[in-house]
Amino acid sequence: MPISEPRDRREPSPSGAAVATTAHSRLTVLSGPSGVGKSTVVAELRKICPQIWISVSVTTRRPRPGEVDGREYFFVDDDEFDRLIADGALLEWARFAGHRYGTPRAPLAEKLEAGVACLLEIDVAGARQVKKAAPDARLVFLAPPSWDELVRRLTHRGTEPAEVLESRLDAAREELAAADEFEVTLVNTSVKDVCRQLVALIEQ
Repeated sequence: MPISEPRDRREPSPSGAAVATTAHSRLTVLSGPSGVGKSTVVAELRKICPQIWISVSVTTRRPRPGEVDGREYFFVDDDEFDRLIADGALLEWARFAGHRYGTPRAPLAEKLEAGVACLLEIDVAGARQVKKAAPDARLVFLAPPSWDELVRRLTHRGTEPAEVLESRLDAAREELAAADEFEVTLVNTSVKDVCRQLVALIEQ
């Protein structure tokens, strides 16, 4: 399992040693509030630009219908996540809505060293940690067309209880306020348009 190699609110934790990036292949981080459509954009990106390597996060939450282990996430239990932290196998990790999420360090380092263009899809807390570990990473913020549209997207999922939804809305308000910390903001009015813009940024 590649993630095993050394390698409320989200609570950031120490991320360990820095990850080296190269001038010809910058690391790009896509972030934004829950419900803004990050996963949909990444799924489209996989189809139109398969040469861009997309990191798969590890999480302690259970799979949603249609999700596949190793594609959307690596799904692990709390004991395994604890072991990954202890081994220094995660570049960043944090807690959100009662579950933990993290970025496996070794696969990303391997791709960057090989000169492959890499994309991380993580939340704002994780993006901050990655920026500390890899200062030359490009941070891209995905914003909704409006707050009302973001609320509509979250409430129409129908996959989470009311208390989890409220937690996501509270977190989304804080994450939207962090947009100025990012180099580029893309407004998700069209998945295909955002994908084209994102590919152009990555391939610069």
